[in-house]
Amino acid sequence: MPAAVLIVDDEKNILLTLSQSLQLAGYRTELASSGQVALDVVSARPVDAVLMDVKMPDMDGLTVLARLTELKPELPVIMMSGHGTIDTAVKATQLGARDFLEKPLARDKLLVALRNVLTHQAAMEELQELRAQLGRFDMVGGGPAMQRIFSLIQRAAPSEGRVLITGENGTGKELIARALHQHSRRKGGPFVKLNCAAVPHDLIESELFGHEKGAFTGAVSVRRGKFELAHEGTLFLDEIGDMPAAMQSKLLRVLQEGELERVGGAETLKVDVRVLAATNKNLEKEIAAGRFREDLYYRINVVQIHSPPLRERSEDLPDLINTFLSEACAKNGRRPLMLSPDALAVMSAYDYPGNVRELRNLVERLAILCEGPVVSRTDALELLPRGRPLPPMPAATVGGDAPLSPATVAPPASGPAASGPVGWRPRVDQTFREQVEDAEREIIQHVLAHTHDNVTEAARILDLERGHFYKKMKALGLRRGQSDS
Repeated sequence: MPAAVLIVDDEKNILLTLSQSLQLAGYRTELASSGQVALDVVSARPVDAVLMDVKMPDMDGLTVLARLTELKPELPVIMMSGHGTIDTAVKATQLGARDFLEKPLARDKLLVALRNVLTHQAAMEELQELRAQLGRFDMVGGGPAMQRIFSLIQRAAPSEGRVLITGENGTGKELIARALHQHSRRKGGPFVKLNCAAVPHDLIESELFGHEKGAFTGAVSVRRGKFELAHEGTLFLDEIGDMPAAMQSKLLRVLQEGELERVGGAETLKVDVRVLAATNKNLEKEIAAGRFREDLYYRINVVQIHSPPLRERSEDLPDLINTFLSEACAKNGRRPLMLSPDALAVMSAYDYPGNVRELRNLVERLAILCEGPVVSRTDALELLPRGRPLPPMPAATVGGDAPLSPATVAPPASGPAASGPVGWRPRVDQTFREQVEDAEREIIQHVLAHTHDNVTEAARILDLERGHFYKKMKALGLRRGQSDS
């Protein structure tokens, strides 16, 4: 059904002219000759956008805009004025207007503005729907690794058990901690976090337990610590593996007894806090090296949840990229972008050492810099850090569960010509690693062609385990049905 646009203006000729123009462009129109009529129309029936004049008798457009924002905050409104000033445009934007046009309206400019606000609104609605589909933990991913995490959160959240969250930097450990809090019986209480690696060692005790006035130089007033602030809620200790040894023993006492004393104080304070901890270190190795207390480890490690690196859950990359792209476009006021299959192949082949955090930043950079509307392979190549191995241009895009396409290639000939991958030559403009990966890619494609895309047979010929062969294909950006032809 065509989008419905409500036109609001006190001049009848303008209403009729704009209505005819928009109807010729394929829109349905509703007309309102005053602000009150506009509010009545929006309350009575659905409209997709509003085009409204600023100067009107009785109730001016900015007043109507403010009421519309309260009534239906998601409804896109474009303001127009024959006496437009920068101040008016700024005020309209602050009140929620999506665009501001000066009269007389140029038809092309009007249609572009209307199309942009409707496209943006559709993208926001799609993003909300996607978030709802992705589950109730505010995390993206439907692969086996994420399903295991969701299952653990579901079982651990309602309990009072302490949880240790492990994983590399950027894998979303804080998201797991927040999900545990939001689905616990403490969700009505505070969620307080402290990054133990970011606080100087001589201040971490004050950060955790608070201090009394005059306890040390600079303590000019009483300050409550993180434990007090998290009372009847959750305290998230990020990077607990970096906590100094002296502080570990004091933390252990609080966990055992549920009470503390502020720095410089004598009063014992009772606290009711559930502690969640996270680390990017192997705490068992830290214990063996004498850098972490074993008894503290057992106190915080009642339940352990491991957040895997992005390279181990590449099946979630398309959902993550599309979600981050929609968010970044909306955040930066850009029209929605579409990701081409070739661009997705390029981005899926990168290993993201910074994990989800790096992916989000790269996608936002793409949303800001790409001129769109479709993100091309070239755009993706320019986005990724230079010097990384890149995938070949895909010959075809086939779903991961699709059958292998039969190849019609004769077996490789014997002799010198068959001693290396077909078409591969050393290049002086590539690093050694890039040349090796190009050679591996050609070899795998060549053998798959020889075996008519029989992966098991190709792995046997190359003396590789089938699982390792699949991982090698994924690392090299190869997909099913892409053997030499």
